[in-house]
Amino acid sequence: MAEEKKEDQDVPVAPVSLLSTSGNRKRKAEHHAGAAEALRLAVGTDKKYDSITRHRTEVERAVIDREEQAEEIIESLPKDSSAVPRVELYLPDILRDTVFVGHLVTDLDSVAGAIGAAELYGGIPALASEVNSETAFALEKFGVEKPRTIEDILKENPEVDICLVDHQQTSQMNPLISPDRIVGVIDHHALQSKTIVTDKPIYIDIRPWGSMSTIIAHTFITHGRRPAKHIAGMLLCAILSDTLNLLGPTTTDWDRLMVAVLAEIAGVDDIQLLASQQFKAKSRELAHLSAVALVNGDQKSFSFDASGFKGEVGFAVVETTDDDIIMDRASELLPEMVACKKEKGYDCLFLAVVNIVKLHSKLLICGPKELALAQDAFGGDLTNDYTVMDLGKRVSRKKDYIPVLTRTIKNGWTKPSGVHRGPSQVELSELGHLEVDPVDPYGNVKRTGSVLQGKKGISFSLKEGEKAGDAEESNEDAPTID
Repeated sequence: MAEEKKEDQDVPVAPVSLLSTSGNRKRKAEHHAGAAEALRLAVGTDKKYDSITRHRTEVERAVIDREEQAEEIIESLPKDSSAVPRVELYLPDILRDTVFVGHLVTDLDSVAGAIGAAELYGGIPALASEVNSETAFALEKFGVEKPRTIEDILKENPEVDICLVDHQQTSQMNPLISPDRIVGVIDHHALQSKTIVTDKPIYIDIRPWGSMSTIIAHTFITHGRRPAKHIAGMLLCAILSDTLNLLGPTTTDWDRLMVAVLAEIAGVDDIQLLASQQFKAKSRELAHLSAVALVNGDQKSFSFDASGFKGEVGFAVVETTDDDIIMDRASELLPEMVACKKEKGYDCLFLAVVNIVKLHSKLLICGPKELALAQDAFGGDLTNDYTVMDLGKRVSRKKDYIPVLTRTIKNGWTKPSGVHRGPSQVELSELGHLEVDPVDPYGNVKRTGSVLQGKKGISFSLKEGEKAGDAEESNEDAPTID
């Protein structure tokens, strides 16, 4: 039975070099390059087991592709930044002893960016509001003390200078911050309404990158500074968060490069594992995650090459202590699954919702082909117009889901001739596009302009008691979008 040997392999992303690189430079035989070295131990660029191939995730591919450039950058950095006092000449003196603080409804990029900026410029990090579960995970993971609140700091010193990070709009500022005390802004968002207005010139660093922490990491490197391990780890987690593991629409090559560099400095050998752990931590606050984030957050793809079926299968997992919160959003998730399946060229895409307390899971089914395969592989009870299957005590993608699908396909499963394409027959151009929601305080990525949005749901017109493969190929029985 083909089985994925490691559930969530975390691999650092390798980027485009900041320095002049030699394409012919000989790579060291013994070199620790984050997860890149571990990945090279596998066969080729993907993990192959018998008739199934588990494809590398975006972060894994990014690390492997940019390993050499990341290594050159890291080797150019001094082991001890204090030994290079000349870099002080290039850092703005106005930010020294400044308090770096992010936005209200603070997120990981806002907190990690403040911590990194304070270390880089010689200031104090602060919180604009309480941290979320994802940020708490990163702080604990890398042994970083949670910053003090801006309220406490201003109470001690009302005249302290402030540098805003990850925002520049007054509507996102902590209300205790006076615009007169703002001396700097480091951000990656557009200048829109309610942007701060100051009476004097201030330091501004705004770049169109996927994460504010990418800017801080880049500044460390271009100034010849090596961030400490715990700082690198925080910045790494923030970039993965803000770019949806480098899959988000705002991701740039600078984000990919910094992920590769930071993963090495932070000693992260399995970046996919880190990304998955971080997503699970974020999932504790599922109400704040968009359908795009839930479908793509912990998703892996597998290639099958069997006698009856050759194709790509995507399998996403959401772990939660309350699966009702997710299942109540099925009308959002199913259209997004269809869009994701279409965009990534999958033949099938599944989403398992796992209750980690009850050790019970349900499978979201977004099309007739998925329904046919799930019935043959798992055979669970179907509800919600055949879009939800009860998987019982199966809770592991590594042990319970992929091996069963693999065995079913290897044993000769083929797509039944009577199964229609369903909602995935929608043209790619009709599925809209992804964008950061400008009014969402959590900065979620959402899909806009899709013909599947606003529908009541997706249903498959299969008759009660009838196997998926026995459906007649007619307009009457074709899957519809209600």
